[in-house]
Amino acid sequence: MSENGRRLGTWASLLKAAKSRRTLFVSLLSFSSGMPLGLVWFAIPDWMRDIGVDIRVVGLITLAQAPWTFKFLWSPLMDRYVPPFLGRRRGWTAIAQVALFVLTLMLAGVGDHPDSLWVVGALALAIAFASATQDIAIDAYAVDVLRPAEQGVAVGARIAVYRAAMFVAGGLSITLAAAYSWSLVNIGLALVYLPMLVITWKAPEPEEKLVAPRTLRDAVWLPFLGFLSRHRALEILAFVFFYKFADQLAQSLTRPFLIDMGYDAFDRGVALASVGAVATIVGAFFGGAVTTVIGLGPSLWVFGLLQAFSNIGYFILAGSELSRPLMYGATGFELLTSGMGTGAYSVLLLRMTQKRFSATQYALFTSLFGLPRVLAGPISGFLVHAMGWRIFFLFTIPCAIPGLVLLSRFVPLGVREPKFEVRPPSKLEPLSAKQLSFRGLLGGIAGATSATLVVAALTALTAMRAEGASFDIVPPLAALFHPAGIAGWLQLLGIALFGLTCALLTAAVFAARHGAGAVVAEASPTGSDR
Repeated sequence: MSENGRRLGTWASLLKAAKSRRTLFVSLLSFSSGMPLGLVWFAIPDWMRDIGVDIRVVGLITLAQAPWTFKFLWSPLMDRYVPPFLGRRRGWTAIAQVALFVLTLMLAGVGDHPDSLWVVGALALAIAFASATQDIAIDAYAVDVLRPAEQGVAVGARIAVYRAAMFVAGGLSITLAAAYSWSLVNIGLALVYLPMLVITWKAPEPEEKLVAPRTLRDAVWLPFLGFLSRHRALEILAFVFFYKFADQLAQSLTRPFLIDMGYDAFDRGVALASVGAVATIVGAFFGGAVTTVIGLGPSLWVFGLLQAFSNIGYFILAGSELSRPLMYGATGFELLTSGMGTGAYSVLLLRMTQKRFSATQYALFTSLFGLPRVLAGPISGFLVHAMGWRIFFLFTIPCAIPGLVLLSRFVPLGVREPKFEVRPPSKLEPLSAKQLSFRGLLGGIAGATSATLVVAALTALTAMRAEGASFDIVPPLAALFHPAGIAGWLQLLGIALFGLTCALLTAAVFAARHGAGAVVAEASPTGSDR
């Protein structure tokens, strides 16, 4: 970063980024994102179980989290349509905040009637939908408004403010409800959205004015095509999946590991809630700040290597006697390095996203980022059962290699900033709509079939581990196509949506390779979205 032609020093660069109005407002808006998550994930299930609701019903209510997983489905609508006030990003943010205010007040109305379980469940689902919509808009706003030099500092601040909001809505609210009532607590949470509306109103508009996609078809199709037209696009997508995979394998079963090692609830709470939260926030702040100073490329390499060896503490802990200092140190180091990696990785997602399609592309990137976390739990459980804890944590270290190999493909060692360039125009003949549709259909069938087999195989492995039976994939396959209850239908819906995404991705890959990427460049008002 420079000022009057003179390059600023390290601290001056960080200070300027931290003092930016853009950084400030993007960070403050993250509080509005974190509150609904804390309420739906933690507070509502705690409230329901505390009043004696059947654990099976509480489990069904937790399915209200689904909108955060499937938010990419309606993100194209938010790229295509512009509200009549506050612009494309702030307008949608304000609409979502008004909805959250009203819905949380309605939740307060049933605070004295917790027997209305399905009303609570419906409101939790509506709050999650409004919150996921708000997340799409705020993430897109961050992509659009932040300058590259501000992204590192903003990422760290966003994570800290987001977690603080989760603590308020998901932790402090439980304590206050015990002292007063859930009605009063929910009224208080609803009122917080009023100052957040003021923040949304006062937030600066992006410096670059971009035209929304002309049609809904463009809003769905062009984000895929725009990204896949870039050099090494598929390798970058694979990197997004694998960069934190080794980290997620270990984190998915940290609590069961500490229980098996003999640590009580107090020790686990201190390690994961207190030490872990501080380590993650400090790591994200540090990772974002270092990315600003040394560049995105070196940061991804340094933090990727640290992540790879972060589980060595758990390996040592698994072979040791009970030791609180060692346990706190192992969890703190692992979550600190994970936070650093998340800081640099989040900057990468901001840089990769094209501003014109920021709602759709960023939602797709974050969904892809969350997929390994979903798969890591069942895979880790089977590996631990087969290997034991100590060998398992040693095994996670080489699992980081694919992510680093993919990183070397688009950010070789020594490169400060990755460049996401559109590949040269292809000499291949453009494909017709019918040819693209056929290829997309094949890709969708392959994706849905793969997802079905993976889900059934993981279920069969879980049954084999729990019951000591032989591996049999047929019963889980049959159960998938005869869903019993909401959870079964959601699982089937998830497979169908994964197949649809694979179909679009396949068609976009073929279109991009046959020269259709030029259409996106021409459709952009400036010829480029970055």
